[in-house]
Amino acid sequence: MKKGKVCVLGSFNLDIVAGMSRFPQPGESLIAHNSMMGAGGKGANQAVAALRAGARVHYIGKVGRDDFGTFARRHLDSAGFDAVTLFSTPDFPTGNALIYVAGIDAENMIAVDPGANLTFTAEEIEQCRPAIAAADILLTQLENNLSAIEKVIDIAEEAGTFIILNPAPFQPVSDALLAKVDLLTPNATECTLLTGIEVIDIATAQQAANVLHDKGIYALIITLGTQGALLSVAGDFQLIAAFPAVPKDTTGAGDAFNGALAAQLASGINLLEAANFASAYASVCVERAGAAASMPTYEEALKRQWATL
Repeated sequence: MKKGKVCVLGSFNLDIVAGMSRFPQPGESLIAHNSMMGAGGKGANQAVAALRAGARVHYIGKVGRDDFGTFARRHLDSAGFDAVTLFSTPDFPTGNALIYVAGIDAENMIAVDPGANLTFTAEEIEQCRPAIAAADILLTQLENNLSAIEKVIDIAEEAGTFIILNPAPFQPVSDALLAKVDLLTPNATECTLLTGIEVIDIATAQQAANVLHDKGIYALIITLGTQGALLSVAGDFQLIAAFPAVPKDTTGAGDAFNGALAAQLASGINLLEAANFASAYASVCVERAGAAASMPTYEEALKRQWATL
């Protein structure tokens, strides 16, 4: 596979994860089966996924000048990225997340303190213009301040860089911004919030997709967990099957999907094939604990894909 260039602007969080038999009720204390601390944040997770799925990656993030920020630098320096641009601020802490993982389906509940992730300045984003213009793909999310996301998308649009927006975690965005995006990748919850249509299955996902097309979005993939994903290009629907998996931790599933998808598209793979590979990649990811630490290699995802043929 040709190694394409993916530029990821997104969050870095320090994740503190507790494995539980079930989620606690309000006011209740439960003993965790296990706990771990590791690198996370949607941006950093997706950058690692794109890297391990075969892309050359330039990651852009922002942290605080604290112990968590030191951890972030060490992690990012050792990840193997082509380049890292890491801004910092003395005024806000490094982003962090408290995560419960519970039950046989390994579902998760997450509380995020975004901290420095919400403090990108226009000047900092402008410094990244050459990296964005040189990339085949810009991959970004909504875990940073919206002004930064808008500016980075404008730069990518001007440069002709293909733009993937994963609208997570949800925050309101304008239809004008959505119309600049080449590929939108919401999950069912985010799609519901974007459209007002409750997305619970393929049929409702198709209805929501049509609403998003009316907002000017040409191509989108709505991820639906174990139901797979719906790919819609100008209203032409294709179902992306979910690959069999025995889940251990679903925290990084969406990030795995988006990173692998970006890597495939950057290498010149068509959208349908890229989405199928990303589905296989995510199925391997959920069988491991942690977010960034659980991202599989290109070969592991390919093996999963071949095993179901």
